Amino acid sequence: MPRMFGTDGVRGLANRDLTAQLALHLGDAAVRVLGESKDATHAEGRRRALVGRDTRVSGDFLASALSAGMSAGGFDVIDAGIIPTPGVAFLTSVLNVEMGAVISASHNAMPDNGIKFFARGGFKLPDSKEDEIEQVLGQDWDRPTGAGVGRISHDTTTATNLYIDHLVSAIAPIGRDKIQPKPLAGLKVVADCANGATSVVAPEALRRAGAEVVVINASPDGYNINKNAGSTHPEQLQAMVKASDAQMGVAFDGDADRCLAVDEDGNMVNGDQIMGILARAKMREGKLKDNTLVITIMSNLGLKIALKNMGIKTVETNVGDRYVLEAMLRDGYSLGGEQSGHVINREFATTGDGTLTALTLCNEVVRSGKSLKELAADFPQLPQQLVNVPNVDKNGVKSNAAIAEAVRREEELLGDTGRVLLRPSGTEPLVRVMAEAQTQQEADDVCNRLAQVVKDELSL
Repeated sequence: MPRMFGTDGVRGLANRDLTAQLALHLGDAAVRVLGESKDATHAEGRRRALVGRDTRVSGDFLASALSAGMSAGGFDVIDAGIIPTPGVAFLTSVLNVEMGAVISASHNAMPDNGIKFFARGGFKLPDSKEDEIEQVLGQDWDRPTGAGVGRISHDTTTATNLYIDHLVSAIAPIGRDKIQPKPLAGLKVVADCANGATSVVAPEALRRAGAEVVVINASPDGYNINKNAGSTHPEQLQAMVKASDAQMGVAFDGDADRCLAVDEDGNMVNGDQIMGILARAKMREGKLKDNTLVITIMSNLGLKIALKNMGIKTVETNVGDRYVLEAMLRDGYSLGGEQSGHVINREFATTGDGTLTALTLCNEVVRSGKSLKELAADFPQLPQQLVNVPNVDKNGVKSNAAIAEAVRREEELLGDTGRVLLRPSGTEPLVRVMAEAQTQQEADDVCNRLAQVVKDELSL
């Protein structure tokens, strides 16, 4: 039986794969596993949980069901409403609650949704804890009664304001005179909020930091999240940056844990380049621990080469920002992330935070006196191709002999001038085939040949 939890929580088609009943059971199971310490979390000695969600219409019934499961298990639940995933992580830490939960399918299309949990302190759960939740799912236990049952309260405004205050203070700390500086004054930036969870947060945070903000796709209606918008569809952002004469643009996904950028000419600046820019800035400030950036196996070889020439080392992990974070926590590294735009800045966050990334990237543009185009040019990317092969037995990609032989042939052909990577999706029945080479044509050819082998060998 496949594992319920994927690379980023439980995810699937809302009301089909992810039902209200499953959300109820997940809330019930989570309080059993994550509330075992029975530590008092506020004056009344009661345990608390925080729940937030993105703008999908299915978030309404899933939040109600998840909160019901938690409160029936004896937890007082704070419903923070629509708020970015990293906002839940932050609030889980500062409000000292036992756990947090986010209802979101991130960059997926609107019909999908998902549930992921944060432990005390705002950290994503390790695989072992997710496995424990899955093991007790739906089991009967001695549930509390009477005064032991939890309450559900709603506090959207306070939660959002606390989070925005935190974000802005990362680049504009309030001084002794109680005046908050405006480090982004003079910068014009376009923000594409994907009609998602940061539709209020990102524009407000950027404005309070002093930027002139042109906002697009910040009118969520429950159905338009990620629809031709945000980090997965940056075309509107690219056009608006040029049309409005902005210096740059930033694009978020549905739950705002990732951020991609656009320079003044409308060119995309991906997560690898953003990480390179921020790593160099941190090294300059003496804040890049061991002069090391944590990346995943999907990061472009060009990033590693550029960083090496700057004296910055890299540590690689499997795909998934929680694996990046595990490496960061294990060895005390201060910055890491993914090519997709998840960037973890441990000075200010416990998980990838797209709005924080946007603020710090904008801040570096202003502080450096260089354009985003100039900064990104220092981190050239090797030509890369990525092909998703759908409707395949993804679990067979590592054991299939024909695929292994095809990979060996392509790696021999590329030598030291490129690489290939085959990776099963954590949430869908597909295999991602990636190739990097000296030319785009070579990368395309290698990737397409391998994708065809995967399709021939593993099609369902």
